[in-house]
Amino acid sequence: MAAPSVIARVALFFYSALLVPLAPTAQGQELVHNFANGPGNGVYSFASWTPKTLAELLKGNTQGDSVNITGHLFLPPGDDQVPAVLLMHGSGGIYSALLGYWPELFNAAGYAVLAMDSFGPRAGKSTAENQALVPFAADTADSFAALKLLASHPRVDPKRIAIMGFSRGGITSWRAAVERAIRSQKLAGGLRFAAHIPVYSGGCVGEFRLIAKPGVFTKAPMLWLHGDNDDYTPIAPCQDYADRIAKAGTPVEFVTIQGARHKFDDDDTKRHRINGAQITLEGCPVEIDIATFAAFDRFTGEQLQGENYQAVLKKSCRALGASVEGYRIHRETAAQATIKFLRRVFGQ
Repeated sequence: MAAPSVIARVALFFYSALLVPLAPTAQGQELVHNFANGPGNGVYSFASWTPKTLAELLKGNTQGDSVNITGHLFLPPGDDQVPAVLLMHGSGGIYSALLGYWPELFNAAGYAVLAMDSFGPRAGKSTAENQALVPFAADTADSFAALKLLASHPRVDPKRIAIMGFSRGGITSWRAAVERAIRSQKLAGGLRFAAHIPVYSGGCVGEFRLIAKPGVFTKAPMLWLHGDNDDYTPIAPCQDYADRIAKAGTPVEFVTIQGARHKFDDDDTKRHRINGAQITLEGCPVEIDIATFAAFDRFTGEQLQGENYQAVLKKSCRALGASVEGYRIHRETAAQATIKFLRRVFGQ
């Protein structure tokens, strides 16, 4: 079996002509209700909705809210049924690696890919300096809408669909493993993701972190990929969170990528400082009980309420400024770990 790095290089040559038309533009986006007719590579719009909070997501779309979001579909050659990977971008929006490197890698391994654009139809390109532009719960709603869409494609095996999310999208990748969230979507036939891959994930501390107890997360395996030089979403809280999820009963692997910074998979290898980036401090003690939505101090177990809760958020959780930097070797390390993990999960 060829190494993933060799596969990726072969795929880059083979698919280069195919990827040119798939740039994110307003033109050429076909509106679809499902993929039952087996469409080929292209850019497709499909319906989702925009819940403002996780609590609203769990109640379901009772008001009939609707927004058309965008997905870029990449299919491997052939006509056989294959596994698939859903890609969820971070706060910077969809970027070149999600339309190039990752689809090429996965197509070469025999997997279909749907790369999401959750921001373009709602708020433009980025939420890095204003996360309120698009609610985080909307990302999770989009992931379930995309799961249903992918599962309807004749070439996709609905029991072998993984979700891979980057930074803010990493939150989506593990939120989509929350049992309450899955049940709230009333997915037909027990449809759910087969695996979850958070990459330099956000949400490991603060208001997004859910208390990891038995039954909160599914048994679908997780692969966490994180650089140890990340000042945007520091690695230590994510290592701790992944460990707690594992102890609660979910199979978890955590791969530390030595020297990697945030967005290490980017094609842009220049280091950029984003002074206005909204970040959560590593020592933020807040975590949330999914059963009651009550906030607790993860270090002391004390419930946080009212003015005390707001004071903790202001003093210990919120800050501005972080850096991003792509690095090809780090990306290749992540790719190899991901292919190895998915081959095991998909039974290859």
